[in-house]
Amino acid sequence: MQRNRFLSDILATLFDRSGPPRGSDDRRDIFELCNALLSEEGEVSGQKLAATVLDRYRALESAEKRAFFTYLNDELDVDATKVASLAVAYADDPTPVAFKALSVASEPKRQELLRRLNQPVGATAEIVAMRVDLLQALKSDPDLARTNHDFVHLFRSWFNRGFLVLKAINWDTPARILDKIVAYEAVHEIDDWDDLRRRLYPPDRRCFAFFHPAMPDEPLIFVEVALTEGIPGSVTNLLSEVRHPLAAEDAKVAVFYSISNCQKGLTGISFGNLLIKQVVAELSLAFPQLEKFVTLSPIPGLMRWIQTQTDHTDHGHVAAAMLSQKATSHDVRAMAARYLLHAKRDDGLPLDPVARFHLGNGAEIHDIHADADASANGLAQSAGAMVNYLYDLSRTERHHEDFALKSLVVAAKPVQALSNAALTPRTKEPSS
Repeated sequence: MQRNRFLSDILATLFDRSGPPRGSDDRRDIFELCNALLSEEGEVSGQKLAATVLDRYRALESAEKRAFFTYLNDELDVDATKVASLAVAYADDPTPVAFKALSVASEPKRQELLRRLNQPVGATAEIVAMRVDLLQALKSDPDLARTNHDFVHLFRSWFNRGFLVLKAINWDTPARILDKIVAYEAVHEIDDWDDLRRRLYPPDRRCFAFFHPAMPDEPLIFVEVALTEGIPGSVTNLLSEVRHPLAAEDAKVAVFYSISNCQKGLTGISFGNLLIKQVVAELSLAFPQLEKFVTLSPIPGLMRWIQTQTDHTDHGHVAAAMLSQKATSHDVRAMAARYLLHAKRDDGLPLDPVARFHLGNGAEIHDIHADADASANGLAQSAGAMVNYLYDLSRTERHHEDFALKSLVVAAKPVQALSNAALTPRTKEPSS
């Protein structure tokens, strides 16, 4: 019964979108079909036309898909001259009629095409997959950014918070969903079903995912949570095969140790902030004794930054030691602190993408750990270092504002001190 209930809540929110079968007898090419879909014909036979366009698109080769995106980009763009004229007319006489004319003209026709394509059952997932192809084409044709902007604009509307459904993922979740959790795990690879069971079944483990009613079998983003007595400093220990599970009611800390985005086609659509806030609310309700909500996060850009620091007058020798895997634990922690607090992009934001995400959500850097991730990926990206970001619910709003408005990196005092701590002295060259 549990397996059947998993998707019932999602499916119950769907509108009745049953439609005609997809057409296969229409001989027009995909461009003619799109033009028809945008015409009065599309208003009458929209579902069938949309289904036929999506079928036709799926059969295109790579070069043909690029031609399709060029068509969207150029043929279905705005008429800038017309928009300029209507803008002047509206400025002179801001009537509702003039406003409507300006609004219609200033929206690219490709936006309306995508809306009409989104009529058949399953169309949303196909349009999300279409953007994966667009992102690939964008690498060699930057002008397609106009079309990409319109995909993002529509997706932000289609996937807004009001449509997202939070679901707990557990060992009773249907296998087709669990398979995707294994495939989409992007932080700490799930080795096999035994490994997955260790993350879902014990009483001190939780997993939550956002779903969309139009894509009920596809998680959008999920977070894995460990319930612990204290703040952990090693994911290796956290995921150990021989650890002893904790009774959930004895936990004092909720640890978000892996957050994975699942849909490449939704790149640029942020779900993580919403997910963390709702999961905190769910856990607080279920376990009111929880005192802290923290992450145990990777530092994915650390070693890339270290590679640029070998000539630094103060810590170049430590950077070299880290690259040769000879640095002390103290030096690894200190260099990670320097990176997280002081390494910035040109816009003043932290270099590290995970830091930008959590600091932007209102978290603070709480602690840094060496020897925390002994996996090959953990050693390659951060010399095994990891970081705790603390979500203090009484301060997250203020921290978010400070980061958004001032690019302020909030860190606990010990981390601030660590970023300025003395390093292992440079070895003196032997005298000749």
